[in-house]
Amino acid sequence: MRPILPGCLDRAVAALLAVPPAARPRLAADIVTEARAADAWRKRQGRAHPLWGDGSLMSAALRHPARPLPPSLGREARAALRQVLDALDAGRGL
Repeated sequence: MRPILPGCLDRAVAALLAVPPAARPRLAADIVTEARAADAWRKRQGRAHPLWGDGSLMSAALRHPARPLPPSLGREARAALRQVLDALDAGRGL
């Protein structure tokens, strides 16, 4: 996967906030999986994946609906951020 920038995390959190809390861990895992697959595709094909983008977390998250982030990171947004980080950590061994 391409380097993770703060905006990537913001957009992934915004996508998680758009779904019910019970669906967030799965969506976080899906976004990370899509970003990793897109990056592998980009490396092989020399161009962005047609659905998942350029292999960044941002491009994978952008294909999912999002809710605007709150002005300050409240409990719900912090929990969503932890879920994104957990999904990133879960795939480290791949």
